[in-house]
This record gives sequence, C-alpha cells and structure tokens, in this order.
Amino acid sequence: MQGDLLPTATPARTRGVVGSLLRAHWPLAGAAFAVLLAATAISLLTAPLLGRVVDVIASGQPADALTWPVALLGLVAVARGAATGCGLSLMGRLGETLLATLREVFVQRVLHLPLDRIERAGSGDLTARVTNDVSMIAKSVREPLPELAQAVLTIALTLGGLALLDWRFLLAALLAAPIQVYTLRWYGRRAPPIYSEQRVTVGVQQQQLLDTIGGARTVRAFGLSDAHVGKVRQRSGAAVALSLRGVRLLSRFFSRLNLAEFVGLAAVLVTGFLLVGDGQVSIGTATAAALYFHSLFTPVNIALALADDAQSAGASLARLVGVADLPAAAEPQSPPALLDTSVKASGVAHSYVPGHEILSDLHLHIDAGEKVALVGASGAGKTTVAKLLAGVHRPTTGSISLGGVPLDELGPTATRAAVALISQEVHVFAGRLADDLRLARPGATDDDLRAALERVRALEWAEALPDGIETVVGDGGHRLTATQAQQLALARLVLADPPVAILDEATAEAGSSGARELETAAARALEGRTALVVAHRLTQAAAADRIVVLDAGQVVETGTHDELVAAGGRYAALWKAWSDTRQPV
Repeated sequence: MQGDLLPTATPARTRGVVGSLLRAHWPLAGAAFAVLLAATAISLLTAPLLGRVVDVIASGQPADALTWPVALLGLVAVARGAATGCGLSLMGRLGETLLATLREVFVQRVLHLPLDRIERAGSGDLTARVTNDVSMIAKSVREPLPELAQAVLTIALTLGGLALLDWRFLLAALLAAPIQVYTLRWYGRRAPPIYSEQRVTVGVQQQQLLDTIGGARTVRAFGLSDAHVGKVRQRSGAAVALSLRGVRLLSRFFSRLNLAEFVGLAAVLVTGFLLVGDGQVSIGTATAAALYFHSLFTPVNIALALADDAQSAGASLARLVGVADLPAAAEPQSPPALLDTSVKASGVAHSYVPGHEILSDLHLHIDAGEKVALVGASGAGKTTVAKLLAGVHRPTTGSISLGGVPLDELGPTATRAAVALISQEVHVFAGRLADDLRLARPGATDDDLRAALERVRALEWAEALPDGIETVVGDGGHRLTATQAQQLALARLVLADPPVAILDEATAEAGSSGARELETAAARALEGRTALVVAHRLTQAAAADRIVVLDAGQVVETGTHDELVAAGGRYAALWKAWSDTRQPV
C-alpha cells in the first residue's frame, strides 16, 4: 500500500520555480554565463589556427611561418583553461546556491506540514525525498549542470564558426540534427514516466524497510519474518526492474547518437572534398570544418547524454517542488485568548480509514490543572485521543476545545504553543546536549538548562558526561540510554513550559530499571500543568487526579483510583492483573 503520497509538481510549475530562483540570483547567473561564453569563444580559435598550420605546410612556406599559429595555439589553450575553470566555478556556485534555497524552502514547508498529512503519506515517501531526491539534484548541480551549460554554448558557437568558414559546411553538419532531435524527443517521451515511477517505487521500498526494521521485535514475535522479507523482496524487485528499464532505454539512446555522428562527419568530409576540388576553399579551411564538427562530438553527446541526468534530476526536483508548494495550514489572524487551560472533547469520532472508526462519541473533559490518566487495552484508541487533543489529527466528527476555544479557531501555531505531546519514541538530536535542550527554548541560559535537568532528575548524569552539557550526543556522539533520552524530552517540556502536556506512554521504553525514575521525572515535569497521561504502567494511573478508562474507542469508566477499584469494573480487573504480574522495580 502506497498511502496518500505527497504531491509532485507539474513540469510547468517546476520550470517556473527554477526561473524564479534564477531571477533572484541574476547577477551570479549572468556572470557565470558571460565567463563560460568567453571560454567557449576562445576555444573556437583552435580549429582555424590548426587549419592555418595545414595551409602553411601544404603551400610549402618556410618553417618560421608556423611560429605565430603555434604560439597562438598555446595562448588559446591557457586562456581557455583559465576562463573555463572560472566559468565552471561560477556555474557550480550558482547551482549550489539555488539548491540551498530550494532545500531551505522544502525543509521549512515540511516542518510546518500537519503531522497527519505526513503520516498518511508514510515516512518512506518523505525520507526518499529528503535523501535520494536531494542527493540526485545535488549531484546534477555539482557535475552535469556546469558541463551542460558549457556544452550548449559550445554547440551554438561552433555551428556559427562552421557558417563563417562556408555556409555549405553548416548545412552538411546539420544533416545530423534531425537524427539527434528525433532521438532526444524519443527519449524525452519515454524517460520521465520511468524516472517518476522509479522515485515513487523507491519511496515505497523505503517505507517497507522502515516498517520491517522499526517493527522488528513485533515481526519476530508474531512469526511474520518471512512475510515481511517477501514484501521487502517484492518492493526491491520492482525498484530494480525500473532501473533496468532505464538502462536499456539509455543504451538505445546512445546508439542513435552514434549514427548521427557518422552521418554528420561523412557529410562534412564529402562537402570539403568537393569544395577543395573546385578550388572554392583551401585544404586548411576544409580541415578546420572537419575539426569543428569533430569537436561537436563531445559537447553534443554531453548535452544529449545529460538529458538522462536532467530527466532524473527533473523528476526529483518536481517531487521537492511539489512539497514546497503545499499550502501552509490555515492560521487565524488573531487567535482568541484562552479562558483557562482546560481541555474538552465533545462527541468526538475518528477514523483513519472510512468506515472503520477508532473512536466513537467520545466525551472527555479535563479541568484546568487536573492530571488525568488514560488507560485501556491495546487498540482501545488511547494514542488517537492523545493526538487529537494535541491537534495532530482533526476529529472526523465532534469538536475539541482548549480553554474554551475550539482548536480550529485557535490555529496550529497557537495550539503547538499551548499543548506539548511527548510519546515513547523520543529523538535525541545529533549535537551538543545543550543545543538539543535549547530546541525547546532557544534563548535559554546554561542555568536554565541545568534547572530543567534538575527538575526531571537528570542533572547528575548530564554533568557526569565527558564535557557536561556541552557533550555531543546522538548519532556520532555519546549514546544516551532510553531512560536518559526520555528525561531529555521531559527537560525540553519543562523549558518549553506549555500550559497543557500530553504524555503518550512516555515511560514505556525505560523498562523496569528506569520506570520509577521516569515516573518521578514525569510527575515533576507535569507540576502546574493540565495533563493527560496515557499510562502504560498503572502506577502512573494510581497517582493521577482522575482515571479515564477507554475501551473500543469509548469512555467506559472514570473516577479516582480508589473509586474505580472499589467499583469492581474494568479498571479494577486491569489493576488486579497488573498487581499480580508486577515485578519489583
């Protein structure tokens, strides 16, 4: 299942974005074009000078007559090398600048996309765009783009040089053009669908790999290893098949280019033979014409062959532009002020797939400053409730309000500022621990960071790190334990200081050894806030002000721990089962 993939921009829209980026950096683009044009013009002097050498030798002139042509050939080589190096450098700088701008726009849009939109697309689709697609464009910017620009200029000016030698040489050379144009159009019709489909297939493949690796323990526990390996093999096979289709298409593309080269060079040589025989041009001129056309082999092949990279990069670029063009979530100009920090869900129903409700007619009210624990069997809908209250998803029906203001009226930005959601899958960002913490409050001082760590009982281990809070953590740095990573997330919660906090089984990954420590840290982080705790461990529920029991998407019980145990209902059964199996911590 591919999910609701993120959009891909149309070719017209992609060209429009590239055009707007070039206009925004026109001084650099103009300088790069001018220098490459000069380098190409200088290189065109080589063929006439070699033709002059041939005429000098053919006419029997003394050896010293070759001095100036040979000297000029050396100067042309030096000047061409210097100008080409400068031009390619400017072109590469232009490409990197455009890519950096596009990447910034892309990342900014992704960070502001509704989380439910990303979840519907699947993390594999987004991952493929930020890895494979960005890498493909970056590679094109650094290598093929400057070469393509120079090749196009060389072709245009060389054809002009042929016309200056004799217009009939130009006509002879252009006999190759119909074959080349047909080949390019033939390839252009067939390549984009293949490359576009390949990008989507790679995204699906990555999604399957993420699902299989991320859920490895569950896959093994339920004996689903063979099924998942089969799915990975199927997705990988589809990606390989599309790659091979692209290779076969490219091979046929180059064979047609070789035919065009043969036709063009034969025509130029025959034309030179006839014109020299009639005395209309010298041998040197005919030699220069042949050299001009031969010099077109490389730039023409580069220009046409780079159509492959251009098609591939264009498909990747369209995928980035498609995401960058997604409309931002609607924001009210003046969000209403919150009356308090209460949370209320009225008649809420929600389904991820039409016709399969996860929640139905849910009513939940959390008073300002109240700490409510949400418990229930796996699949009861607890995480869905947490995401709905945090504004990650919108309910299919019903309404959710914060401080008396509906979330739709409050807007995404104000909702994120008021409600923080922490799940069991926290992320430790690569970099200094202090920088990781400052993601929650960029202006926080070191004392603020230490105070937050102290509040969640994490300061002791943080100061014990090799460089204290300046220690590099995450990928490539010091590895934090599951308990430490959760404490880090709770410290960020303290720094962000939202009035409402939702913990979705935020202590579940610690295991027995760190559970009590994390429960204490969570309780301290939640002090003074309205809180909903999706409780994995019922000791958390017992410490809450009130417990809400969820079953099959509906609230079936609510009350304090003592009230629900005394009632002998579903919570009492859960508590008894928990108490009987609980191990000392």
